[in-house]
Amino acid sequence: MAQNTERAGTAQPAPEARAGQVGGTATANRPTLPAPAARGGHTPRTAPAPQEARGGGPAGRKVALVTGAGSGIGRAVALALAAANWTVVLAGRRAEALEETARQVGHTGAEGPAVLPVPTDVTRPEQVDALFAAVRDRFGRLDLLFNNAGAFGPPVPVEELAYEDWRAVVDVNLNGAFLCARAAFRTMKEQDPQGGRIINNGSISAHVPRPHSIAYTATKHAMTGLTKSLSLDGRPYRIACGQIDIGNAATEMTGRMQKGVLQASGRVEAEPVMDAADVARTVVHMAALPLEANVQFATVMATAMPYIGRG
Repeated sequence: MAQNTERAGTAQPAPEARAGQVGGTATANRPTLPAPAARGGHTPRTAPAPQEARGGGPAGRKVALVTGAGSGIGRAVALALAAANWTVVLAGRRAEALEETARQVGHTGAEGPAVLPVPTDVTRPEQVDALFAAVRDRFGRLDLLFNNAGAFGPPVPVEELAYEDWRAVVDVNLNGAFLCARAAFRTMKEQDPQGGRIINNGSISAHVPRPHSIAYTATKHAMTGLTKSLSLDGRPYRIACGQIDIGNAATEMTGRMQKGVLQASGRVEAEPVMDAADVARTVVHMAALPLEANVQFATVMATAMPYIGRG
């Protein structure tokens, strides 16, 4: 569902879930933890299971929630967090994609990473509330939110962008990010020990735009404001908030960049990409810091992509 890998170029349909499989090697099918009972209009796959240890997941592991976890950067980050011994809650609109991410995580027993897929549309407040209720009911706390879900929208000139397409991008990239951050803030403020970390997925477009990307660029600039406000308002409650701005991570949707995408000059040129696993390692580093330290902003990009000097 996430779309923070700098999409541009040919015309595309209205915003939809991010596609592509990045990071990690699939392992043998093993069972995942069942989802909790329905809340706020959301219908989980199974009945609730007994709550895990109050210190977090199994064996007191820290608990992370990744939105847009069914593909691309979200999947890569979920795999990297699980490899670093986090319990990972997977959120996204496509249940099948979340199940595939869970399958790639692999072992879910007491000695291995635990994973809980919860199909969620982050633009729906009642589904976001149900998602975070599921986390609290199952694990008792939340230590990390990777606020990653996003959409790009059709790459068309401003005068051709339909309001419905503009609104769809704003709903996912900004409203969805706010709804998840608000729910995480409430949980982290009330839990004991108090505190936690939110990492927002920005973009190179939080700094400079691509042609025909007004909705995406506007929402990514807004994400920076969201990050700063959360960072300030979270100080009294040991809630840290940072942002990772990503450029040209290789996912299925950025394959066109290696063939050629529209530049500010009007030319169509190929661009280099990088492995999404490199992004995931950066997120894991940010997440592992003590709450007394914070990476406020980080930029991870393909080294030779046209960002410095763009336009």
